[in-house]
Amino acid sequence: MDPAVHDRGGWPIDAPIDRSEHELADWELLADALVGALLRRRLMNVDELRRGIESMPPEDYEHASYYERWLHSMETILTEKGVLEPGEVDRRLAT
Repeated sequence: MDPAVHDRGGWPIDAPIDRSEHELADWELLADALVGALLRRRLMNVDELRRGIESMPPEDYEHASYYERWLHSMETILTEKGVLEPGEVDRRLAT
């Protein structure tokens, strides 16, 4: 069985992992705050967040940044729980 896209352990790859620090963009800070709020309100837990990230299609996962993966997961989990309607975030962003 091949490892899933999020499971990097043991993958032969020549490119080094970028471990450099960077200042977070405003939207990244907001994504981090939103996860904290959802956790505190018990609308989501860390295991659900991780499951949402790990369930991303491999190509989407590969092209998403750390916090883009979080946003995908939050939308997925909140839609599953009926907090958001399917497609609601996209509709609101389009207006």
